[in-house]
Amino acid sequence: MRVVYMGTPDFSVPALKSLIKEHEVIAVVTQPDKPKGRGEQMQYPPVKEAAIEAGIKVYQPVKVKNLEFVNILYDLNPDVIVVAAFGQILSKEILEIPKYGCINIHASLLPKYRGAAPIQNAIINGDKKTGVTTMYMAEGLDTGDMLDVMTVKIADDETGGSLHDKLADVGASLILTTLKSLEDGSAVRKPQDDSKASYVGMLKKSMGKIDFNDDAAKIERLIRGLNPWPSAFTSLGGKNLKIWKAKVSDLEYEGLVGGVVDIENNEIYIKCGKGTLIVTELQLEGKKRMDSASFLRGYKLNAESVFGGNVEK
Repeated sequence: MRVVYMGTPDFSVPALKSLIKEHEVIAVVTQPDKPKGRGEQMQYPPVKEAAIEAGIKVYQPVKVKNLEFVNILYDLNPDVIVVAAFGQILSKEILEIPKYGCINIHASLLPKYRGAAPIQNAIINGDKKTGVTTMYMAEGLDTGDMLDVMTVKIADDETGGSLHDKLADVGASLILTTLKSLEDGSAVRKPQDDSKASYVGMLKKSMGKIDFNDDAAKIERLIRGLNPWPSAFTSLGGKNLKIWKAKVSDLEYEGLVGGVVDIENNEIYIKCGKGTLIVTELQLEGKKRMDSASFLRGYKLNAESVFGGNVEK
């Protein structure tokens, strides 16, 4: 098939590489370059880097809906447009261009978790499984008919980062199955049950602020779900502090919520609204990420130490 591929972040790269091996990728469309880092130097989106490496023409329209770019797509005359975490909504005119339609690779078991952050929310909400759905794109947000689904078990120690990588690889495999079925006429489209739909917006740094009045289990899922970005954070001694890894205990202690109630085996026990959070890896503002044993060698905690406060990230 003649494929136009639309994607932007790391999640989109495995599917692009998979398509390059099996199909004729005639163009890649991605978001404009953006300044990044302390030097604010312009950096390519990951998909652009992969496309250049493969010698594929790259387009970076500010608005993909603009008539000038829609005409470019018409001239490219693709059999199919494949989309994975592109970051812009496609217009009806674009959806109608390809012979086989516009196919989206979405990292959830639709209709659950339509929207921008399905991977992280599956962990935060304590789901036991998630997956990837390929679907026809429609004018709504992730509302189109489904084609193929592959389920993935969420491990007990799963992080947003590890699940992201798993689902990116699943999407790279699943899209080949979907395109094959479209080409040979065996594809079956299944409408979504809108009554079961849920939406998740874009991740924001503020989502990572820990409220120790919550259950320890809920906080631990937040820590894993937002690892590596935007990360879960609190404060200690007037400084921001990220918590990277933690465990949950059902033990209940006396004392203040957010307070250090025990230090055992060089692990920090923090009282929560229900249960106890056992911190094993953390990072104080201005310091490197470290295990709790290393942290405790340089920072003395006692029964009066309390995590939390009004420091903003």
